[in-house]
Amino acid sequence: MFPQRLDSPLAYDVAKAMMDGFNRHYRLFRAESARAKHRFETADWHGQQRAQRERIEFYDLRVKEATQRLEKEFKAGEQPMEVWQQVKLHYIGLLIDHHQPELAETFFNSVTTKILHRTYFHNDFIFVRPAVSTEYIENEEPAATPTYRAYYPTSETLHENIVRMVDNFQLQRPFDNLDRDARFVLEAFSSRLHNVKLRANFQIQVLSSLFFRNKGAYVVGKIINGFNELPFALPILHNKAGQLVIDACLFGEDEMQMLFSFARAYFMVDMEVPSAYVQFLRSLMPRKPRAEIYNALGLAKQGKTLFYRDFLYHLKHSSDKFRIAPGIKGMVMLVFDLPSFPFVFKLIKDKEFYPPQKDTTREQIQGKYLLVKQHDRVGRMADTLEYSEVAFARDRFEEELIEEIRKFAPSQIDVGDRDGDGLEEVIIKHLYIERRMIPLNIYLQEAFDSGAHEQIERAVVEYGNAIKDMVAANIFPGDMLWKNFGVTRNGKVVFYDYDEIEYLTEVNFRKVPPPRNEEEEMSGEPWYSVGPRDVFPETFGPFLLGNAEVREVFMKHHADLLDPAFWQAHKERILAGHVHDVFPYEREKRFARRIHPFSSAEQNVARVVAA
Repeated sequence: MFPQRLDSPLAYDVAKAMMDGFNRHYRLFRAESARAKHRFETADWHGQQRAQRERIEFYDLRVKEATQRLEKEFKAGEQPMEVWQQVKLHYIGLLIDHHQPELAETFFNSVTTKILHRTYFHNDFIFVRPAVSTEYIENEEPAATPTYRAYYPTSETLHENIVRMVDNFQLQRPFDNLDRDARFVLEAFSSRLHNVKLRANFQIQVLSSLFFRNKGAYVVGKIINGFNELPFALPILHNKAGQLVIDACLFGEDEMQMLFSFARAYFMVDMEVPSAYVQFLRSLMPRKPRAEIYNALGLAKQGKTLFYRDFLYHLKHSSDKFRIAPGIKGMVMLVFDLPSFPFVFKLIKDKEFYPPQKDTTREQIQGKYLLVKQHDRVGRMADTLEYSEVAFARDRFEEELIEEIRKFAPSQIDVGDRDGDGLEEVIIKHLYIERRMIPLNIYLQEAFDSGAHEQIERAVVEYGNAIKDMVAANIFPGDMLWKNFGVTRNGKVVFYDYDEIEYLTEVNFRKVPPPRNEEEEMSGEPWYSVGPRDVFPETFGPFLLGNAEVREVFMKHHADLLDPAFWQAHKERILAGHVHDVFPYEREKRFARRIHPFSSAEQNVARVVAA
């Protein structure tokens, strides 16, 4: 093949074809996100879950389509590197006035790395750093909706502005009583503005699109008064009569962090300029990395890109070494961390090193992680970032860790100067990255050692709540040992060991049959048949409740988890088509308690959880 002249149209045509591929991707992504409004209005909860699951696959499908087109029409993999340098420059030109330039750059990287050899993955051919700024991007078309709307109420007109703020979303389903709900919101606002002088710039700013997830729609905004800004969110739900209600008013960075938690499913949001939404959300949650905000908006590939850039930046400005993560070692996962970095790195051991009781394969474990990625995580299952062929500097690894990986996952490690640049690297072929949490068994042990009885009670109540939230989302965690759960910065208990996870509806919950004679009663082995998907909740106690204080709290709040009837009832409701409500806020915050007070039992649980 003759080399292409650099002034030939080929490089531009390749760049244009790649941009067409990205534009098609974002058009489909945005259309699916916009349809979430109709699904919410029509209470199509199963359709919402299905769309959420399918949308995750959109990106890889579009990358595959673009790669195939470039190979078929331009023989892209055969083009000299001079042409690829020109392709990147032409692509940058196409990003001028583009409304999603950062996403388009990431799409370029994804397609390019599918086509080019790994040795070309550097600045000349991919976007290692952003080439186009995302500051102040706005849709300038005359009929375009701005990123956010601003309202300028007085103390006398605040109620009517709250009503207008909600009405502007034009939800095609009637509210039960919007005037009443607006009064509840007004009371919540007033409690935060009590004895506060309203300044000349007093205003409410609200993002122009609703945030849809599970069975809720969320108004997201902030109150500005003088130099102070107060983030807030209003969850809108369906009541039992099928009418809309504002269910609560969430305030402050901590409650917004809970709403946008890494342990929850991605939102469906219709955004023309995603970077503008991210910038607004960061003003509400300045401690939250941009990578996690992009993830929460369903733009997971952009989240991965930003995470990796942050990670490389951290490596450049740190000198500590990767080590075997502290805690009890996993049976099928090998976990390591960098002490100065708030994440853990997990790779699957080679199959010959699984213990006999772990009847699984690498492919099945990867399938479990994909299940969690696509499922509603209800604030109880940690999101993971998945990477392949990750290169680390060899001198940043403790020797003990290298030997551990070579021993238990030799197929997953390659050490050497693979790029021929004189620098020795450790290449991990496949790994997952999760936010680091305190393992629940360690958290409880620290509480025992310090005599922190309230901390023990809260952790045990949270542990049971975590399991019940997963059950409501049709998830059976499988291995429920304390070590497989972690405690977040906000005290939430989150599950993070997925190799035995199952859909609840695929598990058979049984009661232990009584022994037929004294010999069976004294037997150390089961005297009854056990199928591969049989689970006996009565047997959980000996493994989980060896500590008397833990057992007392657990039996007070979560004894039903030891009863097969609890699990079977949830399974039957899910099979009947019921979709449970799982709230990203405490029950005591719900306005519904003013209309239909909770039972004393619910109030007791809410009181302990909120303590």
